[in-house]
Amino acid sequence: MKTLQFPHQTKFYRGKVRDVYTIADEWLVMVASDRISAFDVILPRPIPFKGQVLNQIAAYMLKATSDLCPNWLLDVPAPNVAIGRKCIPFRVEMVVRGNLTGHAWRTYHSGKRELCGVALPEGMKENDYFPSPIITPSTKAEVGHDEDISRSEIIQRGIVGENDYAKLEEYTLALFQRGREIAAKRGLILVDTKYEFGKIGDTIYLMDEIHTPDSSRYFYADGFEDRQAKGERQLQLSKEFVREWLIANNFMGKEGQTVPEMKDDWVGTISKRYIELYEKVIGEPFRPQPLSDEETYQRVLYSLSTLHSV
Repeated sequence: MKTLQFPHQTKFYRGKVRDVYTIADEWLVMVASDRISAFDVILPRPIPFKGQVLNQIAAYMLKATSDLCPNWLLDVPAPNVAIGRKCIPFRVEMVVRGNLTGHAWRTYHSGKRELCGVALPEGMKENDYFPSPIITPSTKAEVGHDEDISRSEIIQRGIVGENDYAKLEEYTLALFQRGREIAAKRGLILVDTKYEFGKIGDTIYLMDEIHTPDSSRYFYADGFEDRQAKGERQLQLSKEFVREWLIANNFMGKEGQTVPEMKDDWVGTISKRYIELYEKVIGEPFRPQPLSDEETYQRVLYSLSTLHSV
């Protein structure tokens, strides 16, 4: 989608995946693009329908968790657009993990038994459940890579106040538990995810997307224990398969490395995996809703015109 211009627009920011328009310093128009990123690098080809998948899963999950934590979302005027409150963001991402997978497993496999100040039990295998979910926060970088950070460092450095951080932890664990319950009803395991929070006045809000394949990892529950016992790979729905493909092709976002060629069949495979996750999580068939830029723009304009009453 081309860059748009809205009445009373005060800022525009293009992120790795989303285009974010600030309106009157009060609201955000967040357009989920079909861009895909991994290792903090935007890959060269868009993934068809990815923006719609992300936006609609996020909206579904925000509604399903609104009793646990206030969230930023006010309206979804178009399949790939969300409008909500502008918050002052906390400069951390709250990463929560139920299983030893991905970055946590790579850390563990290297011999380390601590991640973000959290002790990791001995004798675990890849994808094993932790005794209870762990929170492994990371810094939220405007440019470049996010970095692991501990609870004590966050508080000592004044990134988040102690009372606010305690609330973030409370919200994070409650949201993750709800996410796992929703996933379990669909035959999935919510393995790990991340949440972003911000404030308006004294109120903490959940921001951005939640429980999408860009921010979360899901395993199929059926056969999970059997595959663990046999040491087999778990069947998953997440963006991790894209990261694994990049690693297998010698790319991890490091200086001097080149993104491998993304051929048409591989782009199609990624799109199908995103759609599959939508249908598994939501429990309904995915219905592509392609809109022209002009139709999207008009829908957003109408939605913005109603916000004075919020």
